Amino acid sequence: MIEFHSATSADAWRWAAAVAIDSALRRRLAEAPRARLLVSGGSTPAPVFESLSQSPLAWDRVDIGLVDERWLAPGDPDTNAVLVREHLLTAHAAAARFEEPHLPGQSLEDAVARANARAGEPPTVIVLGMGGDGHTASLFPGMRGLDAALASEAAHVAVDASGCEAAGPWPTRISLTPAGMSAAPLRLLLLRGEDKRIVFEQARGGVDPREMPVRAAFALPGAPLQVYWAR
Repeated sequence: MIEFHSATSADAWRWAAAVAIDSALRRRLAEAPRARLLVSGGSTPAPVFESLSQSPLAWDRVDIGLVDERWLAPGDPDTNAVLVREHLLTAHAAAARFEEPHLPGQSLEDAVARANARAGEPPTVIVLGMGGDGHTASLFPGMRGLDAALASEAAHVAVDASGCEAAGPWPTRISLTPAGMSAAPLRLLLLRGEDKRIVFEQARGGVDPREMPVRAAFALPGAPLQVYWAR
């Protein structure tokens, strides 16, 4: 359930992924009033976001949300929301409607409930990333409650990644689940570099998502996962 796209350069990679996202959003907008795009944070997708923001899409009819978010104060520079504002919600895409992951003073439980309420409108496209430990979204190997998160019927859950090195100093998070991922007709996994290619092949060689949670994205029903990679 994987289609692998290998680009010859960083520019070819960023534009190929941006065109794939743009095309899916356009198809949705041709048949529905609005489209939803869920994106990941980190440095890898930033160039794709910048290319995508240049598209003359009907962005005022697009809702953009997050695959996962660190539980920090709104506006904190270490949040994924800030990265998305700086790299995607610019140029033409500034007209999109951003789904704030949480509001000032809001509890974690209420923020998760709000995210799940939004999930009543399935995403058109989900953009995933992968860490060097094989995590995706904020589903980390060895994380407490990982089994429950992987099996959850809810689209979003609160997670505690305490002790997981890849989570850094931000263990408390909101994360999309495999159930939430499965709702999108187009799912992309963006990868850069030889190290990530090696991790991806290791993940592809096994089946247990508890060892490498990105494997959960490989086994979802529906269309194959679209993997975009470049050195």
